[in-house]
Amino acid sequence: MAEVIPQIRNAVRALIIEDDHVLLLKKDGYETGGVRYALPGGGQDAGECLEDTLQRECLEEIGTAIRIGDLIAVADFLKLRDTTPVTRRHVMEFLFLCQVPESYRARSGPEPDKHQVDVVWMPMDNLPTIQLFPQYLSSCIPNYRNPERPIYLGCFKDEGFPA
Repeated sequence: MAEVIPQIRNAVRALIIEDDHVLLLKKDGYETGGVRYALPGGGQDAGECLEDTLQRECLEEIGTAIRIGDLIAVADFLKLRDTTPVTRRHVMEFLFLCQVPESYRARSGPEPDKHQVDVVWMPMDNLPTIQLFPQYLSSCIPNYRNPERPIYLGCFKDEGFPA
């Protein structure tokens, strides 16, 4: 088992849905190959509020300010790191339901995420068929409207993606 580095990091993600499509970062260029998708968002800096982090990350990655709504999920995520020996980073992930301005068109922002090649509106029905990172989001996102959904999703280990 990979060692977990001792510092826990907070991260935020924006769940942006319009007409049964979810806004995703499209990523490519991994050594293991294949296209992956992720929600906009990223790591919180020291002294930065979660909402400020989410605004900063969305401006950088999707090129627009967002309207932040409810916190809809929290999860522990043990993310694999590309280190020798292999280690994991413990990330506390906070998922917020958000909206983009009505005039927004999917595009990369001025400081795209590593490996980010595009921003796309993905049909919700396609989520089970794509490599979504972290993988636990593929079962969480379709359930976002359910008032009985759990807020704390549990602890998930990044097992990587197949080559």
